[in-house]
Amino acid sequence: MENRSEAVRGIAGCLVVAGGAAAGMLVWAPYGRRGIFGGFEGVTEWNVLWLGLPVMTLGGITAGLTLVALAGRKWRRALGPAAALAALTGFGVAFDVLEGPPLACGPVC
Repeated sequence: MENRSEAVRGIAGCLVVAGGAAAGMLVWAPYGRRGIFGGFEGVTEWNVLWLGLPVMTLGGITAGLTLVALAGRKWRRALGPAAALAALTGFGVAFDVLEGPPLACGPVC
């Protein structure tokens, strides 16, 4: 590092990325609680833990990396994390990683 401002920007970038990871975990928490501790008839959906938590955490990290690159006006550097974020979003939607246990639908089922 050449000067103090680069060090401060580096620390700020690390804090933004760590905040993104924490935000991903916080967004996952309600789905995780419902999926792990069961819903209808105590069914546990472990995919919420094994797929949902890593996807949400990595999504928060890549969102933070994208924001740091965009804040530094480094548009080309932001393309990699943005593509990774799009891929994680596609994976999450395709495999329904936040799917919880089946809900009780009553006698109409």
